[in-house]
Amino acid sequence: MVSEHAAQVLVASNRGPVSYSLRDDGSLDSKRGGGGLVSGLSAVEDKLWVCAALSDGDREAVRRGRSEPGVRMLDIDAEVHADAYNGIANSVLWFVHHMLYQTPVEPVFDAEFRRRWASYEAYNRAFAEALAEEAGEGAAVLVQDYHLSLVPGMLRELRPDLRIGHFTHTPWAPVDYFRLLPDDIGEQLLRGILGADRAAFLTRRWADAFIGCCTEILGGTGRTRIGAHGLGADAEFLRRRSHEADVDAWMETLREQIGEGRRTIVRVDRTELSKNIVRGLHAFRALLEEHPEWRERVVHVAFAYPSRQDLAVYRDYTAEVERVAHTINAEYGTDGWTPVLLRLDDDFARSLAAYRLADVALVNPIRDGMNLVAKEVPVVSDDGCALVLSREAGAYEELGEDAVVVNPYDVSATAAALHEALTMDDDERAARTKRLAAASTSLPPQQWFLDQLDALRTE
Repeated sequence: MVSEHAAQVLVASNRGPVSYSLRDDGSLDSKRGGGGLVSGLSAVEDKLWVCAALSDGDREAVRRGRSEPGVRMLDIDAEVHADAYNGIANSVLWFVHHMLYQTPVEPVFDAEFRRRWASYEAYNRAFAEALAEEAGEGAAVLVQDYHLSLVPGMLRELRPDLRIGHFTHTPWAPVDYFRLLPDDIGEQLLRGILGADRAAFLTRRWADAFIGCCTEILGGTGRTRIGAHGLGADAEFLRRRSHEADVDAWMETLREQIGEGRRTIVRVDRTELSKNIVRGLHAFRALLEEHPEWRERVVHVAFAYPSRQDLAVYRDYTAEVERVAHTINAEYGTDGWTPVLLRLDDDFARSLAAYRLADVALVNPIRDGMNLVAKEVPVVSDDGCALVLSREAGAYEELGEDAVVVNPYDVSATAAALHEALTMDDDERAARTKRLAAASTSLPPQQWFLDQLDALRTE
């Protein structure tokens, strides 16, 4: 049954544009998020965002009938969500697409995996049914990411009249690695996405990998069109926000902590396994060992805020980041110089201050769908910043020509790249930063979303 207030543009994602928390007095507090989808949808009339209730506050808001205009939050059973989100999406699909498994011991696809997969199916089905109910005749539905890979196929069966798009924000695994998945599961995932009229990715490389999997496993992509949209940085917002008072205050604090006259190597990441923070720290240590002239003259500012701490492997990784940083400080630090300035909490204003101060930005992921940090730093840099960039980041496709490019596994080469970046001529660094900023902002978030919507409707 279609809702009497059917929408013409719908977005589906695990996380929505609003979250709720319970106050001590039992009342609900709401907080709106930002990002490309939020700003993109702001330009569209007659729209609806379908998302999951992620917290106790979210679920209570659904039970009380509390809703924001243009948002439908689904109160999916908490255990089903946990199995689908952590058990499958983050512990299986994320690992496959980022090629992170230690294959001698993992993955193991057993009865417990199949139980969790059933939850993933149920989770996707709940979204498909809600979208089918809420969408107007011939509406455009844009389904987001690996959490909801089965939704397009399920929705196609329920509502063949809809224009359905799916966007994958992660890399896509090459066929040999994708085939780690059980044969029937891999085929189900591909057919799920191919239920869309259009499947899109952050880079041509990831789109081609998806096509390769479909061709090898299914014999082709059928009638589904494949596209690539390289999400860019929001220059207007970043430049305005990076010059507000709290950012200026953080710049003064960071200058004091770094010390006068010292150079800075900056990284800002979640403690995702794919971000390669530990090897980045080892590369900085190798820089200090192989180029002792940098001792007491450079500080590695590493902001690595915790991610997915409900998974033991992420907690262990965060602990290893902290251990390696402390080891470097103990080995090389002096009374007046702390080589690694590590912070394990998230503060956006502090991150923007670090962007502005950076002489070198280190972005060395093992594998990344895009990596917006690589695009944000050149946009807000005060005096120009050399970018040391992994060739395995999606951003490499657009920024590689003006970055110092590294193999993320090669610690020695990364140390050499840091030295090259630190010694780069000021004029060259400024020129590269200008070109990097231009490339980074060529498809800002709002246009990125609207381009997908237009392609879905017209191609």
